[in-house]
Amino acid sequence: MKIEVRIDPQCGEVSLTVTAPAMTDQVRRLVGRLAQAGAERSLTVFQGERAVLLSPGEILRFYGEDKGVRCQTRDGQIYTVRQRLYELEEELSGTRFVRVSHSELVNLDHVTALDLTLTGTIKMTLEDGAAVCWVSRRYVKRIKQVLGL
Repeated sequence: MKIEVRIDPQCGEVSLTVTAPAMTDQVRRLVGRLAQAGAERSLTVFQGERAVLLSPGEILRFYGEDKGVRCQTRDGQIYTVRQRLYELEEELSGTRFVRVSHSELVNLDHVTALDLTLTGTIKMTLEDGAAVCWVSRRYVKRIKQVLGL
């Protein structure tokens, strides 16, 4: 794949052109990812009765707790999410959020360290340093593919 970037100060907004010999699955996936990346979206989360709009980039992880779904942000705040993890996984597909276990989705942009253990699991340390996630053996192969390990 060839990538070309042209900087033009006269240009009003960012414009992308995809040139391909045919419409393949790879081209469809690429166009879908570009469309998702360009779309400004936010997620509605709750702190008590107060609704808060967060961009996905602010969120470190989503996890299940006490029969509900929570999200943790970069500044350590915990919010309640009214969607299920599988719904969030579908909504955030094509982004840097990946499922690492049955009860957790992690934003790979905020992973600062990986520790591959002898037992076959992966320990992920997140940006704030306090949050640690464990990739269950069921998801290790997929995570290694995503990270290129």
